[in-house]
Amino acid sequence: MPQTQIPPSRHAPVRPEWLEKHREEILEPDLPIVDPHHHLWDREGSRYLFDDLLGDVRSGHNIRATFFEECREMYRAEGPQELRSLGETEFVNGVAAMSASGKYGKTRCCAGIIGNVDLRLGARAREILEKHIAVSGGRLRGIRNGSTWHADERLKIYCSGAPEGMLRDKTWREGFAALAPLSLAFDGWMFQTQLKDLVDLARAFPQTTIVLNHVGAPLAVGPYAGRREEGFAEWKALIREIAALPNTYVKLGGLAMKISGFTFYENEMPPSSEDLAAAWRPYIETCIEAFGPQRGMFESNFPVDKGMCSYPILWNAFKRLAAGASAEEKRALFHDTALRAYGLSL
Repeated sequence: MPQTQIPPSRHAPVRPEWLEKHREEILEPDLPIVDPHHHLWDREGSRYLFDDLLGDVRSGHNIRATFFEECREMYRAEGPQELRSLGETEFVNGVAAMSASGKYGKTRCCAGIIGNVDLRLGARAREILEKHIAVSGGRLRGIRNGSTWHADERLKIYCSGAPEGMLRDKTWREGFAALAPLSLAFDGWMFQTQLKDLVDLARAFPQTTIVLNHVGAPLAVGPYAGRREEGFAEWKALIREIAALPNTYVKLGGLAMKISGFTFYENEMPPSSEDLAAAWRPYIETCIEAFGPQRGMFESNFPVDKGMCSYPILWNAFKRLAAGASAEEKRALFHDTALRAYGLSL
């Protein structure tokens, strides 16, 4: 009988006992940080809820606030399909309200919410966006429609299910047009092979703030396996093209995802912050050089990136990568840029 093939996991598994094998002293413990990108979910084999987030933000760094990023979690089980994502916003707003009480520490967890409304609704999207704003208590600061798509079967596991070219679709753009009037940003999540679509979108809507997720998802797996230098050159040219548009920002992180091709999670010992900084430096420095500290923000992307490193090690790596920056530049990269991009004051 042929052996059943087990499909690969999209993310490296989180193994607390493995992460505990390496600890470090916290670098620059007083530096204020806003973490602009993390998820909350309760899934088979993977749970990351408020208590888990608290454990991370309390692990040594000065985390002042966090932003929740949509992940299709806690949708309503009933009602019209287009309204079901309201459940996620309601769920996260409840966590944010708990955190805002001060009972759980100084960090304002989920102070900002990046939600999900299917902009393919076209002009009808505005009324749904307004409902999300209402149930978020004003915490909704942006929308993400994941658009990761690739024809190569080896990348299908990492795709969001969106159709090819969604960001260029006329009806989708009718929905997108409602964001700026409602003071909402758009989070762009796509592979490096799709970044031209984001360039076109940013040019077409210069008044809309667009935040590129995970340094533009550079690829080093599938068709790019063994071709890191070639892929990097293609990615770098596109990053510069996006950064030339003043309404764009970039999140500096997400490089612990499998698509980036780094395999520290396969080692007996977890990586040190020096290991991570050395591996990620070309990507992070390229983005900071292109966008500048005023349009770049470090992000955790937890719990996804937790499969490769712990929260304190991650932020130590980012601090090593920003070691040559001025105090003002560090303040922007770790704190101020995220608040400005999403129009949030603390």
